[in-house]
Amino acid sequence: MTIQIVVRGRHMEISERFRELAVEKLSRAERFGLDISRIDVEVSHERNPRLADRAIEVELTCHGRGPLVRAEAHAGDKYVALDQATDTLAERLRRLADKRLSQRRRHARVIASDVKVDAEMPAAVEAEEADEALELPADVVLAEGPVLVRQKVHTTAPMTVLDALDALEAVGHDFFFYYDVEAERPSVIYRRRGYDYGLIRLDVEDGRAAS
Repeated sequence: MTIQIVVRGRHMEISERFRELAVEKLSRAERFGLDISRIDVEVSHERNPRLADRAIEVELTCHGRGPLVRAEAHAGDKYVALDQATDTLAERLRRLADKRLSQRRRHARVIASDVKVDAEMPAAVEAEEADEALELPADVVLAEGPVLVRQKVHTTAPMTVLDALDALEAVGHDFFFYYDVEAERPSVIYRRRGYDYGLIRLDVEDGRAAS
């Protein structure tokens, strides 16, 4: 099935060259075998001179019978933003395709670092479970088909929102997870647009399931 690519600009004109390039790049989404009928490409221009390096936003939205899949990128050049958004979209579509292929495995397996084999377990199952555990990296804590969840433990000190903002800018990530010394709880500060940031604080309920 051929995917329809719709390109439109907001607050800016879109050249024919850009349209052709967008169609060429996004038509490759067919290789994932997902039921996508249309991909909308919206290109917008932020007229703030302080945001020149992020002035162009390219937002991609996939429509079809499956879940809505989006990707966006900001850059000073629309071609760079298109490349970045396309790469992000391809990765999300690949993950969705892999997950659908493994839907027969509906129960996640928790991987323990010390694998014990039951003496009454059939030998074939014993070997399979032991081999699977040995092949998985030590940092994998959850595995479901092609999906692996890895953990990283970082040593840090409690900090203020301003400290966390400085750390976010230093590492160049879109979010930063830290322990807020003022709120006394785990928090996440994340980048929105330009110099606009968001803050999420985790409020843990003091309740436990009955044993």
